[in-house]
Amino acid sequence: MKNYAKTTLGNEGRTELHDLLGLTGAEISINHLPSGAGVPFVHSHRDNEEIYGILAGRGHAIIDGEQLALAAGDYLRIAPAAKRQFFAADSEGITYVCIQVKANSLGGFTAGDAVID
Repeated sequence: MKNYAKTTLGNEGRTELHDLLGLTGAEISINHLPSGAGVPFVHSHRDNEEIYGILAGRGHAIIDGEQLALAAGDYLRIAPAAKRQFFAADSEGITYVCIQVKANSLGGFTAGDAVID
């Protein structure tokens, strides 16, 4: 059995990587909203914080009632209890990665967990 998994994505609207890669510590999705579209629901979480990275395009998020402009290169962390919803700009779509992990579960950082062979 290999110690890694690889997948290749196309231009799907939303792809969840937990099954494709056999993830055991995080949930990761790649999302694309076409121009003028939005996620059709507001949501929050019980335990998991989310990290969003804007890969391409522009749009905005509404987080706890506050509108936040988003563009390629922006990253944000949203606490579990925050109510959130995402939208693409009217003039262009937005592509983003969402990483979901249990809040306060990080036991160390890369350098502290690395083993040099």
